[in-house]
Amino acid sequence: MANHKGSEGTVKVGSNAVAEIRSFSLEETADTLEDTSMGDSARTYLSSLTSWNGTVDVFWDETDATGQGALTIGAEVTLNLYPEGDSAADTYYTGTAIVTSRSVSSSFDGMVEASIGVQGNGALTETTV
Repeated sequence: MANHKGSEGTVKVGSNAVAEIRSFSLEETADTLEDTSMGDSARTYLSSLTSWNGTVDVFWDETDATGQGALTIGAEVTLNLYPEGDSAADTYYTGTAIVTSRSVSSSFDGMVEASIGVQGNGALTETTV
């Protein structure tokens, strides 16, 4: 069984790496449709539409024009999420996403950070580099 350190991961907008990534998350879901009929003794369901969303947390870098700068509210981007890095044979996820939220936080004893929320627009593909 292969294990990976989180520090191996990266995120790209198209082919451009996002700078100063702290973490990212990805969630995939599937809707279900109930198809229980009279006489059944238990509820039954069918799989339906799938969707995905995620967040990218970064140290804010206003000079990262093609990474963080491309993730503006309402932007539709090709997002590539690499949990184990982007070397040959590494697995990654890719799909079109719409940027739905962005928050920036700052404290006197910490770094300026940003959290960017995305909603998948279409299918998410799992593939290898």
